[in-house]
Amino acid sequence: MLKTFPKLHITLAAAATVVVTAAVLMSPSADVEAKRMSYSVDLEQGTVSGAPVKSHALSEQDSNQADGHSSHTAASANETTLAEAEPVTPATPEIDWQEFSIKSGDTLSSLFKKAGFNDGVMLSVIHGEGEANKLQRLYAGEDIRFGLNEQRDLVAVQLQRSLLESLEIEKTESGYKGQTVIREPEIRPAFASGVIDGSLYLAARDAGLDDRLTMELAGIFGWDIDFVYDVRKGDRFEVVYEELYIDGEKFNTGRILSAKFVNQGKDNIALLYTDSNGESDYYSPEGQSMRKAFLRVPINARVSSPFNLQRRHPVLDVVRPHQGTDYAAPPGTPIKAAGNGRVKFAGWKGGYGRTVVLQHGDNITTLYAHMIRLGKGIKNGTRVKQGETIGYVGSSGMVTGPHLHYEFRVNGVAKNSRTIKLPDAQPIPSSEVARFKQFTGQRIAQFNVFRESSQHLALASDN
Repeated sequence: MLKTFPKLHITLAAAATVVVTAAVLMSPSADVEAKRMSYSVDLEQGTVSGAPVKSHALSEQDSNQADGHSSHTAASANETTLAEAEPVTPATPEIDWQEFSIKSGDTLSSLFKKAGFNDGVMLSVIHGEGEANKLQRLYAGEDIRFGLNEQRDLVAVQLQRSLLESLEIEKTESGYKGQTVIREPEIRPAFASGVIDGSLYLAARDAGLDDRLTMELAGIFGWDIDFVYDVRKGDRFEVVYEELYIDGEKFNTGRILSAKFVNQGKDNIALLYTDSNGESDYYSPEGQSMRKAFLRVPINARVSSPFNLQRRHPVLDVVRPHQGTDYAAPPGTPIKAAGNGRVKFAGWKGGYGRTVVLQHGDNITTLYAHMIRLGKGIKNGTRVKQGETIGYVGSSGMVTGPHLHYEFRVNGVAKNSRTIKLPDAQPIPSSEVARFKQFTGQRIAQFNVFRESSQHLALASDN
């Protein structure tokens, strides 16, 4: 049969067979073609997608892709692993805050209505977990914020009570949950000094101390110095105290850390010390408490009538011993307990009017007379602490005007409270002495550094 075909035809058929065979051998296999994918990695969604590359005529590019399919596949695998190992947390939904300043007369219900919520939502919040119920206590001057999501649902409430304290309530899967958040201020030590020309108040103000620090300074040394009568022109003071900062801005002052007051040439130094039990008080560098067992003066007021056993009574016009000290002050001025003790008598006492008598130990009593009213909870047998308010200045009894009559008796005998030597409070205990000495050295060194820096600044400003 072959003989019937011309030799030319046979030659052409053989050539065609060779071409087809070569094409089959040189074409990529099905397995290779399946691996030639274009991968897309979406890092935000954490997914990998792929699509096969269209088949097209064999070219040099196809050959290179076929030869390098192993490396391409490995890279794709690495991308897939990366996407699976580093899933991206979904973005937190944005909250739209509505803020209101609380004014006198505002109620929680009215504030919720201003924010667009009814009493049902309000009850859900205040009946929530944790401290959510504290939202019911509102005060004028505070700020409240309502947080709404995109669906306008209430998801958070924030009550800003002060720069440092806030009540934060969030909606959870189980309902609303609240907690009180307290910010810790940054504390920076500061220094002030001054010389008294007229009064401590004016000198302290000129030195940059606020009224609270001035009162604290007087309180620290008040057991030894009567700031109404003992202070002289030329007396001076130096104070290291705390300044409080939030977000880099000063917003208040804190405690006095150390202080020196030179009164009539005598140095008085006080250091704030916190013992190993966390109790803080002021001590001299030698470890003696700056406090006495009794306050020298139970009220911040001027003496209107001193202790005088030969005084003529202003009402009866007869010589009658004045066995106490009178302090003139406006009605309602608080009266402090001179020391720790027990109320021996509280009520009306003849010409003394409304009176409180305190028993201190076995042999000392103090008497406070002519009150307009007694302090809260003050009655016979009540225990009181030094500095606690036991009553308020008035003009009850036999008097010519509002004032406090104060008596200090030892074994029943009247003593001049302004001159008697008062017993000290407890000094640093022996178990704290070593720790206190180390602390004292550091505090005095800090004090000296501030003083020297202040002197250098003063000299520089003069030049």
